[in-house]
Amino acid sequence: MRISVLGAGAWGSALALRLAEHAPVTLWTRSAEHAQDIERDRENRRYLPGFALPPGLAASADLQLAVTHADLLICAVPSNAFRSLALALRDTGIAVPLIWLCKGMETGSRKLPHAVLAEAWPEHPPAAVLSGPSFAQEVAAGLPAALTVASRDTEFARRMARELHDPKLRLYASHDVIGVELGGAVKNVIAIAAGISDGLGFGSNARAALVTRGLAELTRLGLKLGGRPETFMGLSGMGDLILTCTGDLSRNRQLGLRLAAGASLADALQQLGHVAEGATTALEMAELAREAGIDMPITAAVAQIMTQQTPPREAVAALLARDLKDEGN
Repeated sequence: MRISVLGAGAWGSALALRLAEHAPVTLWTRSAEHAQDIERDRENRRYLPGFALPPGLAASADLQLAVTHADLLICAVPSNAFRSLALALRDTGIAVPLIWLCKGMETGSRKLPHAVLAEAWPEHPPAAVLSGPSFAQEVAAGLPAALTVASRDTEFARRMARELHDPKLRLYASHDVIGVELGGAVKNVIAIAAGISDGLGFGSNARAALVTRGLAELTRLGLKLGGRPETFMGLSGMGDLILTCTGDLSRNRQLGLRLAAGASLADALQQLGHVAEGATTALEMAELAREAGIDMPITAAVAQIMTQQTPPREAVAALLARDLKDEGN
């Protein structure tokens, strides 16, 4: 099977590197200069330095070529770039099955990627979301990981799980697209809160409480929107949440740490040098929760910090001052 990974950021590059050990892979980037650099260096020094690319991986800035020479497309662009990519894929006139890796919501529309795809390309080919606890650097290094691939076409999800399976990259099939997407989106927001808590020196107990109550927020919203409870207890829910809130390789946790240290949002994002999806998702998720009548206080607090309405320390203090209630509420 020939695979084209569309998006040459850290995660797309890491997955392309892993898959290229068993199949021919094209790594597409919008920038011709970036593609030339990758081919010359045999390494993505911009987003995934230190990892040599295998011979089976080629870089290109030609989308038509990448689609034409593929049996499967893996879309590894940020959530806010997914619509334009879907439109471009539609306009190629070539219907190749696709998987997206986005972990967020589209700014303005508050739509998850599957809804964006349905609008941009109504007659799209079989499609699925791939998500779960996966730091790019560890996947690129060949360390073990497990992910969930979800599609409303259950057989397609199962086939992708079989065909993309690797001894060090285990895939589980699911049909809960909404649940898997929400897990990937909400965990980034909670990870910013965890980074802020750690940066303010509140300790491990506070971080554990944030992760646990963050999972409760995800589950409340997810069930309201049609997700399944087992998804939120699985890899793309609890698994990804734990990793992103505790691991030092987490961009969103690093964003929280920088904000707690006094950096402005703009400076913190510039220091990261990568997209931290939680920064934009927090605002959309907080508004979605409000519209749905779902209580998501951690998400709301992060949204207030992102809009600079509330300083990090005051936001945490407000969370601690909330009225007491039973844990199940």
